[in-house]
Amino acid sequence: MKDGESWKEGDDVVVEMSYEALPEIPDLDLAKVKLEKLVVKADDKAVQEALDNLAANAQSFEDRKKGSKAKDGDQVVIDFVGKIDGEPFDGGAGEDYPLVLGSGAFIPGFEEKLVGAKAGEEVAVEVSFPDSYGAKHLAGKAAVFDCTVKAVKAPKPAEIDDELAKRFGAESLEALKGQVTERLEAEYVSAARAVMKRGLLDELDKMVTFDLPPSLVDAEANQIAHQLWHEDHPDHHGHDHGAIEPTEEHRKLAERRVRLGLLLAEVGRKQNVEVTDAEMTQAVLAQARQYPGQERAFFDFVQKNPQMQQQLRAPIFEDKVVDFIFAGAKVKEKEVTKAALEKAVEALDEI
Repeated sequence: MKDGESWKEGDDVVVEMSYEALPEIPDLDLAKVKLEKLVVKADDKAVQEALDNLAANAQSFEDRKKGSKAKDGDQVVIDFVGKIDGEPFDGGAGEDYPLVLGSGAFIPGFEEKLVGAKAGEEVAVEVSFPDSYGAKHLAGKAAVFDCTVKAVKAPKPAEIDDELAKRFGAESLEALKGQVTERLEAEYVSAARAVMKRGLLDELDKMVTFDLPPSLVDAEANQIAHQLWHEDHPDHHGHDHGAIEPTEEHRKLAERRVRLGLLLAEVGRKQNVEVTDAEMTQAVLAQARQYPGQERAFFDFVQKNPQMQQQLRAPIFEDKVVDFIFAGAKVKEKEVTKAALEKAVEALDEI
């Protein structure tokens, strides 16, 4: 039919439509991919540092000499009553509360005002609740906490011995050292993998080129620009900021992401890479732990939300494809120090 013509039952309908086809993605020759794998061994110094941290976390507190002033890091045992405009408020009182000064357990400014206090003293701590405080009826309000300091205690790190090992579930100090060594080297392997993955993506970005669907690049560039704008304006939580125009830098990053995303997806498709039900369950469990007490509700939310399922599935799929490419690439190991690995990891955020 031509424009303006009427349609009646029995007439043919001719529909004109256009669509954006995905590009033809070239095959990837894995043998041409050359990567460097950083290897770090857990030396005696790193193991000792980890043991020192465990001992510090297992520290106890002993009463300081009578009349001693509380220092940062000390524990003060206090009774307290908080008041706003002279009136006590719900949740603002406690007895025999063991507060470690400098721990950040109380609102900003509270703990600092107890530095220098002595056992037996009464201290009026004047503070203001942050504007972003969770309880809205307290947010931004000035308060006075009447505190009675009942004890001032100094920290005493635990001894690094078999007893400490048993507190952390090991049979002996030697067994604990073995566990610490394994944990450290697992952390190093994970960090080195992240560095090698960035190296792989950089290599693929140089090796493979093909035309990209403009709509995908536009969408990705807009998303990048929007995300970075909010990172630069952390106090602006809404979306009433008007249009954010992507820059040329945003578009280049978008092109890289789209190109690599399509390439990895194609490699995964050709190699029949799939995310198993067990892997999805593990991913959901890991996310659910961020919502203590609401795990069941989170599971139900994921079950009913295909978009959330895809958000969880995508990084698993990508990592499985990356591991497949690692297996076929030419990988050269390079032993480095822990400091060199840390520097390489920090560099990931600069790109």
